Parts: sequence; C-alpha cells; structure tokens
Amino acid sequence: MNYNSVIGLEVHSQLLTHSKMFCNCKANYQDSSPNTTVCEVCMGMPGVLPVVNRKAIEFVIATGLALGCTIAESTKFDRKNYPYPDLMKGYQISQYDQPIASEGCLTIDIDGKMKNVGITRVHLEEDVAKLIHRTTSDGESYSLLDVNRAGVALMEIVSEPDMETPEEARLYLTKIHSILRYIGVSTANMEEGSFRCDANISIRPSGSTELGPKVEVKNMNSFRSVYSALEYEIDRQKKLVNDGQRIIQETRGWVDDRGVTVSQRTKEYASDYRYFPEPDIPPLSIKLSLVNHVKSSLPELPHAKEARFVEEYGLSAYDSRLLTSSKSEADFFESIMSVRNLEGKAKKQFAKSVSNWMLGELARLVNATNTTVSDFCFKPEHIAELIDLVDSKTLNLGMAKVVFEQMFHTGDNPAKIAEGQGMMQITDVEVVQTAVDEAIDTNSDAVNDYLTGKGSALGFLVGQVMKITKGNADPKLAAKQLKDKLDSIGK
Repeated sequence: MNYNSVIGLEVHSQLLTHSKMFCNCKANYQDSSPNTTVCEVCMGMPGVLPVVNRKAIEFVIATGLALGCTIAESTKFDRKNYPYPDLMKGYQISQYDQPIASEGCLTIDIDGKMKNVGITRVHLEEDVAKLIHRTTSDGESYSLLDVNRAGVALMEIVSEPDMETPEEARLYLTKIHSILRYIGVSTANMEEGSFRCDANISIRPSGSTELGPKVEVKNMNSFRSVYSALEYEIDRQKKLVNDGQRIIQETRGWVDDRGVTVSQRTKEYASDYRYFPEPDIPPLSIKLSLVNHVKSSLPELPHAKEARFVEEYGLSAYDSRLLTSSKSEADFFESIMSVRNLEGKAKKQFAKSVSNWMLGELARLVNATNTTVSDFCFKPEHIAELIDLVDSKTLNLGMAKVVFEQMFHTGDNPAKIAEGQGMMQITDVEVVQTAVDEAIDTNSDAVNDYLTGKGSALGFLVGQVMKITKGNADPKLAAKQLKDKLDSIGK
C-alpha cells in the first residue's frame, strides 16, 4: 500500500526585544554566566506580577502581517500547566484560544509550482530555562539548570498540516527564517537556539483524507537536521504500518549523530495542559492604529524584492531568489548597483556581472571563512571597480579572481592589488606591438613555420609575446597583431 505523509511545523523564534517578556531582565543572555540574568519573575517566586512587553506584541503583529494573517482585535494570555524541570513555577504563560494573529498563508515554490501552506496562528509565550545534561566519569547522569533563558519573549508560528515532503518543509522553514530576519523581529539563529522547529508528522493511505496518529519530533537544530529527521520518521512510520504494528502518538527526539528519532514521552493533548486564562494579566485590546503603524514600518518582503530584482535588473528568477534570501546580501547587491548610475541594457548587464561575483566567488569565500556581510572589509565600490577592470580587459577573469580574493581578505581596492602584483593586462596597442616585433625578430623558425602553413606556430608566438610582457598582454590583441604582421611579411 502507498502512503502519503502529512507534515505540520511549529516554529519557535526568540524575539529581538531588549528585555524579557514579563520582566526587566535583559533578553540577550547568550554571553552571560549561567543564572545571572534572572529576577524574581524569571524564577517564578511567589507574589510577583508579570508585565507584558509591548515591543513583543508589535513584533508578533509584524510577523502576522508579513504572513498574511488576520490580527485579532483583542487577545489574552493563558496558563499552560506542565511539570517539566525547565519551568520552575510549573506553568508557562502562553496563548491558547485567542492568539494575536491567525489564518495566514505562506507560498513556497516547488520546482516552479507554487504551493500555499496555511498559517494556523502566531502567538506569544515565554521561553523556558535551559537544561544542560551531564554524565560523570563513572557513568552517572545528571542535569544542570540555567535560568537565563527563562522568560525571553518567544513567538510560535504554527502551520496547517499542508506539507507532504521533507523538501516542502525545508522550503517553508527557510522562507519563514528569511522573513523574520527581513522584518527584524528575530536573529533567527538556529545554532544559538533563537530559532527552533518542532515537526508533527503522520502518514495515511494514498487517497485518504483521515489523518493518522501524530508524532512530534523535537531537537532539530539545523535545516539539514529537520529534513533528515522528517525523512527518517516518515520511513519509520511506513515500516511500522507495513509490519502490522501500531503508530503511537508520542513526542520523539532527533539524535543527529545517529540519524534516528527516539521516543521521549507520550504526546500531550491540549486538555493535558489544563489551559485557563492567566489571572495576573488582563485581556489586551489591539487598536487598528497600532496595526496600521506596524504595517507602515514593514520593509519590502523577500518575495516582493525577488520579483523586483527580476523586473528591474533583468536577473533570472533563480539568481534573484538566491540574492534576496538574505536581506543583508540583497542590500549589499543594491549598494553595489548604486555605485554605477546605469539605465536600460547597461544596467542589466552590470547587474548580471554583480550577481555572478556575489553568487560565485563571494559566496565561496563567505562559506570558507564563515563570515557575513557585516564582516566584509571591502566596499561595494570595490566590486564595481573590479568589474570595470574586467570589462575594459585590464584584467582577465583568472587575474580578477585572484585580485577578488585578496580584496576580500585585505579590503584594498582592486587596482592597487593588481598593480602591486603586476597583473594589469596590457591593452595599449603600441606596447603590445613592440612585444610582437620582438617575438618575431627572435623566433625566426616559428615565423617560417607559420609562413609555410603551420598554423600552430601562431600560438607559440602568442606565448612568446605573453612571456615578454610577463603574462600581462591582452592575448586576443597579441594574436591579432601577430597575424596581421606575419601576413604582411608573407605577401
């Protein structure tokens, strides 16, 4: 029997607020010593009262608008009760039946076909403390608790179960990631834990509309691990059903180094959390004026920028998608374009050259050095200057790549690097002609070979011109001048 997989994703993203969700403790805890960015509210001490972070509310509204959601006129917070050790007070302040944003949609491109993935809700909650698991030398296991993370504003984006393959899930996740960075609500750094994803997976017979038992997979800390975990879990469930076994509704953890999911606990239902309205926080009214203010401050979103790059710069859809996947890289591209005030065909030709350098050599060096745009020590005008040197044939492409790499590491302008390395290609007709004359005068055998019909002799003589000019002569110009001179001798 054939089975189809059904996938829904829950994305948790820490928000870029200065303070935590319900207190004045700083939200940037990553570089702090354990248990130092805490207060009575974070620790869940008796008698404390939470105060809502207004900026966090605005960030969720911005996210909801970017995802085409309806923004609620009123919202409230709820207590989500569970006994895990990473939550000292025994409950989490979250949102249950009245989220800030709901009923949105995100469109992904599957091999040229557009697919809509529904956004069920976007809501706010507080992050939990971090458990650090250790093992002693004699094999005894124990856990440490770092409370610094507890109380950080955490946004949850819940999708509809509209995805069917790990690739669709990967595309959805990367697009969400890009949008959050574009609108500036989160660093969305998966390595630091500010962008996390839980996946809900089930399978059903092909043609069936009934959902099977749902398995939640956690502990995925990269796009690659999400893809791999989904692949493994779908295959695991299919094997269970084919072997006549029952799929248990449970929460499983992804073990990256083993490439497997392992059972953690039975999957909770909403009723297990015993939700009830948070008594210490009154319901909140979201005014239309606030929504409009947030909407007016939204930047150009990735899909809109991608479409504009195709139209304005004449780039392919593929190149535009790559260039706009990161706001910082898209902005850097446009900063290079602004160096040359070009229009029409010249603008599109220059854009293609810039795109080639950014998606080629620059991408290679960025990956090799693990750097970002903010780390670049060279300026946008340096790439524009390098392109001009290639277009004018002052540098050939091979030389330009060497210059680019030095420019990337040093920040020096390309002309200075090329001159210092003796790379400037000679295009001066008189200078090349002098070298041509010398090559002819000192290589009579090759000249005779050419005059008697051996065409390969021309290549040898071009090589001699390049040797005389230390490799800097324009080889096409050298070949033309050699041929013209030799042909005149043979007449």
